[in-house]
Amino acid sequence: MRIARIGQPGSERPVVIQGDQAIYVDSLIGDWSRTSLDKGAYRTVASADLSSLPRTPTAGVRFAPPINSPSKVLCIGLNYLGHIKETNADTPKEPIVFMKSPDSVVACEDAIVIPPNSEATDYEVELAIVIGKTALYLDSPDQSPDYILGYTISQDVSERHWQLERSGQWFKGKSFPTFNPIGPSIVTADEFNPHNARLWCSVDGEMRQDSNTSDLLFGVNHLVWYVSQFAQLNPGDVINTGTPFGVGMGLNPKAYLKAGQVVRTGIEGIGEFTSHVIAYKAQG
Repeated sequence: MRIARIGQPGSERPVVIQGDQAIYVDSLIGDWSRTSLDKGAYRTVASADLSSLPRTPTAGVRFAPPINSPSKVLCIGLNYLGHIKETNADTPKEPIVFMKSPDSVVACEDAIVIPPNSEATDYEVELAIVIGKTALYLDSPDQSPDYILGYTISQDVSERHWQLERSGQWFKGKSFPTFNPIGPSIVTADEFNPHNARLWCSVDGEMRQDSNTSDLLFGVNHLVWYVSQFAQLNPGDVINTGTPFGVGMGLNPKAYLKAGQVVRTGIEGIGEFTSHVIAYKAQG
């Protein structure tokens, strides 16, 4: 099943995507959110007869973030072998885990806003895990699939100056507003193989990243188990699983994002979305 939220900001509604149609399910659940998932929203919708519910064509609609206000966005650094090589980094012995502000999450085709004076804003396509039920102190990675709702596409935008040159703390370079476009939908775990999926990112039509999740150092089941050892994962939480080779920082010469560029981010079996890059403009 594909689940999503569509509509303009403040008027988003939960839907199920079937082909080129979006089926409204807000008569069954309040939203796709931590609260509703905790109350069994997925099971309610999955077991319901959707044939008589109202629907609309997906063409031209705004896909909002597929989870309403996730409580946590966790990220895994240096988790693709090709990316480790291009950065000349040591191979991590355990997953590198950091967080980015949940306020960085925006709709998949909302603009990416380059912060004031930034000359090192970078792109990172990532497979995102969406948690389906509370996970804490799991016994083994084999348990992880029971706690995964599904998967979506994350564009984990990074400001490299703040990330790497301002006394560490990757959170600093990851948490600017608009720095996590996500969507367009969540493909539930029963319909997606996260272990062998192509993922890519292009800038102005030039393919920059083109890899496969088979290049992951730590796989998705390991990541969910590992994070659960020190943090409670809640329904709707997002884990960005890392980015493959080809980021702007890794190119020679470096190729960071500039206002006016167009970024396309995609994962085989989930979809693709387009983000327009704009410069920050002060309000008022």
